[in-house]
Amino acid sequence: MPKITIRLDGELISEASLDKKRTTVGRRPFNDVVLNELAVSGRHACLIHQDQQVTIEDLDSTNGTYVNGRAVQKQLLQDSDTIEIGSFKLVFSSGSEVPVKALDSQQPPPYDANGSQAFNDLAEPPASLQGRIKVVSGSAAGRELPLTKAVTTFGKPGVSVAAITRRDANYYVQHVEGAQAPLLNGVATAQEPVLLHQGDEITLSGTVLQFLSS
Repeated sequence: MPKITIRLDGELISEASLDKKRTTVGRRPFNDVVLNELAVSGRHACLIHQDQQVTIEDLDSTNGTYVNGRAVQKQLLQDSDTIEIGSFKLVFSSGSEVPVKALDSQQPPPYDANGSQAFNDLAEPPASLQGRIKVVSGSAAGRELPLTKAVTTFGKPGVSVAAITRRDANYYVQHVEGAQAPLLNGVATAQEPVLLHQGDEITLSGTVLQFLSS
């Protein structure tokens, strides 16, 4: 029986057997697999089990669904594929005798078709791809936070929440939740991702954050 192993920050959360034709994944409690994080949409994705194969399909989520570090709309899964939804990693197992690849493996990462290293299994991206956020104003002024996850969320639920998403070598910011849209260099952001550049300032609930790319 195929299954997914769910991890968060390297810690095993749970496992789910894909014994239904459609297994839904999302933040809301009516889903078969509930991922409780603001970066996860209410109905985020579904896993379709048909003809002894499993396909992942994104359900028009806000932050997207990634397989082995690449954004997908619909994709057939192979054994040991890693699905990224928000900060969660879902490792797919087809149910064969081949063991699920450990997320904390110390082996060198695989290479994609272009010869570039695939970074989805690394604990942290390489320094060249690792951005960070510096708090410019507020009680935590001067503090810096490395952006090591695929999605990092900031703000106060119900007031204003923003997410910074890492895709390949770029970082994007977008409004996730709340009536007050975060400001990017003084301009209100939308729910569509906006590319971040070195020194960009994000104002969120009165706190100013500065994006640093290196």
